[in-house]
Amino acid sequence: MPTGRRFDVVLFGATGFTGGLTAEYLAEHAPLGLRWALAGRNPAKLAAVRERLGIDDLELLTADVNDPASLTAIAEATRVVITTVGPYITYGDPLVGACAVAGTDYVDLTGEPEFVDRTYLRHHAKAVETGARLIHCCGFDSIPYDLGVLYTVNQLPADVPLTVDGYITVSASVSGGTFQSAVNAFSRLRDMQKAAAERRKVEPRPVRRVRGRARPGKVADLGIWAVPLPTIDPQVVLRSARALEQYGPEFTYGHHLAVKRLPTALAVAGGAAGLIAASQVRPLRTWLLNRKPPGDGPTPAQRERSWFKATFIGTGADTRVHTEITGGDPGYDETAKMLAESALCLATDDLPPTAGQVTTATAMGEALTTRLTAAGITFRTVSRAVRT
Repeated sequence: MPTGRRFDVVLFGATGFTGGLTAEYLAEHAPLGLRWALAGRNPAKLAAVRERLGIDDLELLTADVNDPASLTAIAEATRVVITTVGPYITYGDPLVGACAVAGTDYVDLTGEPEFVDRTYLRHHAKAVETGARLIHCCGFDSIPYDLGVLYTVNQLPADVPLTVDGYITVSASVSGGTFQSAVNAFSRLRDMQKAAAERRKVEPRPVRRVRGRARPGKVADLGIWAVPLPTIDPQVVLRSARALEQYGPEFTYGHHLAVKRLPTALAVAGGAAGLIAASQVRPLRTWLLNRKPPGDGPTPAQRERSWFKATFIGTGADTRVHTEITGGDPGYDETAKMLAESALCLATDDLPPTAGQVTTATAMGEALTTRLTAAGITFRTVSRAVRT
């Protein structure tokens, strides 16, 4: 961790909706003495955020993704950078590159596989050299699954093949930023596949066999129908499995949306296919993007009614573990909490030495789980059975 920096944490994108919620969380929960600041391209809007927070001496930094020098100045001034400025494939690369060069830890909210793979190709080696930890997907994508699977794996036998299936239930509005990122990602399927192929060519081969699987259908013992989810989350989980010994000599993960009724499962699958198809056609893509712009979000009352539950069934040798991760509004309140706590964890906690592009489980693991539990996200073991 670099020393002698002016700030511990800088939040870039504080004038956006999720950025504003992250700023509010930091204002309420940052430890005494934490040196933090807000950054963005509009000084007047930044000042309005500071006024809303009621912290008169909170420093404001002007920076723009189109001004590389301003991003370098931020990266060199702080130990950890938080960014909520997306879509990341469009706006993210200059800042993560500046952090890699400066040896500055970086966290974001991306759920865009192409951006993550391009970041690895362009900046991982430099980050390893400088000691920067580049950690993507520090919100609802993909912390509940990455840490939830780690929590489950830690209750399974060591040194045996392990299998974990995740089932996600959500009652919430999709954020404008998440929707925009998804549509843009779906429109770039060929680019996404190309970036993934380029990464596979240069990434070291894992020491253990890991694989994903899709198992649509009824899960009788949970009383649900499972629909495979085409998100970045299983990629993140499998990268953690490649890096951490406790995932065993072989590890398999399945990632699903859980619904109660078959018609709903069919509707979800059809809707996802339709969204992917529409994203390929420019007029339809433009119409979709205009339907849900970034920066807007539900009211506090609407967020209060939102929730998520991630259920995991893990098996290894003679042991079966059933765990649950639950929380409130996933797209906004809990995402801001997860993002802010990730940055605080990097800035203040005693963590294992890692560098380069790493996952939350690899870089922060149980330290971040402890933080999120204290912040109101529940990790619990429903059952653990050992066959005799």
